[in-house]
Amino acid sequence: MNAPTLRRLEDLPGPPGWPLLGNALQVTPARIHRDVEQWAAQYGPLFRLRFGRYRQLVVADHELLNAVMRDRPDGFRRSPLTSQIGAEMGLPQGVFSAEGEDWRRQRRMVMASFAPGHVRAYFPSLLKVTLRLQGRWQRAAAAGAAIPLQADLMRFTVDAIAGLAFGKDINTLESGEDVIQRHLDKVLPAIFRRVLSIVPYWRWFKLQADRELDQSVAVIRSTILELIAQARQRLRDDPPPPDKPRHLLEAMILAADEPGSGLGDAQVAGNVLTMLLAGEDTTANTLAWMLHLLHRHPAALQRAQQEVRSLAPDPAAYQFDQIDNLPYLEACASETMRLKPVAPFIALQALRDTVVGDVAVPERTQIWGVLRHDSVSDAHFPRPEAFEPERWLDGAEPPLSTAAKRSAMPFGSGPRICPGRYLALLEMKMAMAMLLARFDIVSVDTPDGAPAEERMAFTMNPVGLTMRLRAAG
Repeated sequence: MNAPTLRRLEDLPGPPGWPLLGNALQVTPARIHRDVEQWAAQYGPLFRLRFGRYRQLVVADHELLNAVMRDRPDGFRRSPLTSQIGAEMGLPQGVFSAEGEDWRRQRRMVMASFAPGHVRAYFPSLLKVTLRLQGRWQRAAAAGAAIPLQADLMRFTVDAIAGLAFGKDINTLESGEDVIQRHLDKVLPAIFRRVLSIVPYWRWFKLQADRELDQSVAVIRSTILELIAQARQRLRDDPPPPDKPRHLLEAMILAADEPGSGLGDAQVAGNVLTMLLAGEDTTANTLAWMLHLLHRHPAALQRAQQEVRSLAPDPAAYQFDQIDNLPYLEACASETMRLKPVAPFIALQALRDTVVGDVAVPERTQIWGVLRHDSVSDAHFPRPEAFEPERWLDGAEPPLSTAAKRSAMPFGSGPRICPGRYLALLEMKMAMAMLLARFDIVSVDTPDGAPAEERMAFTMNPVGLTMRLRAAG
């Protein structure tokens, strides 16, 4: 039997482009994910794009994407552009950008720090931050004030990560200070802009925004080095039991200091930054999307509120197992991430000649993975555009197929699935349980009253949400 003939990249359909620039002028950076999703609907699950000199194989089939992501780090890597831009900016590099054996070493260190037992031990710190968010929103509710939703949620996630990861009580929720957050907020949008820039102008001259970015990176680097130095000093002065580090940074330092780990403070610093950036942006934006969707679906909001007020009515008395056992609230998070994944695509690069589907993929070919294509397809989900959290519950009718569950990949897939996913879900459920227990949502508003606009700035965020609350009766 003859082997099937493989297609080449140039044989694939795709939107016609311009000489030299390719399709670069046919996308808008803030909605590039939507532009490529629309092309996937037109050209199918495998098609070609070109952004300047970079040829892209676009993959919009979740089974093919799962196969690609399982073949990491040996067969595929993240697009090197992101890590190159980050290193050029002077950012320490962590597990997110590491590859090959370096990734394997760092992965062991990071996974040890995110072990379920460690996350459970950090619960009191997370509860303290959650109660501060409650106090902030109580003051806003009493004043009838509109809450800038994403700004408040960013404060919550920065405070939570600082406490959980570094034992640092920065308390932006109560102090009004947001120094580290203000600097962090510049990093991911800057990386995103530079990755998509046709001309790397900043290498020859810098605009005011580029100079401000350099200052922010310097502050972030010095803050991270100070955190590591403080943690090492405390480990010397007051060492914890070997299996009970007080926070994630201690766990990483202890793992890095294991004989033969091949890791040092440079890798610890890179992963401190990764936790700060990933822990702030992704969790806060997912929470914002969840509140927007729940407010637009009153029946789901009422069911979530009933569950919380029955099983977890008093935030001040929350226990880990209470929050871990809120199935409908967790289903709301899963449905939010299916419809509004903050990472709707992934950019990869082939490390060797390989095959994706029926396409021959030469080494160094760029892969654009459309992560949301199948998770909003009626081939996998009935009423795919509807917000129906109950579809994720045990006993749902019709039950979700394994293929449907695999088509939603908010935390990625394969060996490089997000190591902080368990902690992220815990943060989301804590904040939402507190809100639903103590408040009624009066409104979640967009600037124009329409459904929230999606904007890409490394992660996908809703534009301009404000929320009004009143104390629960």
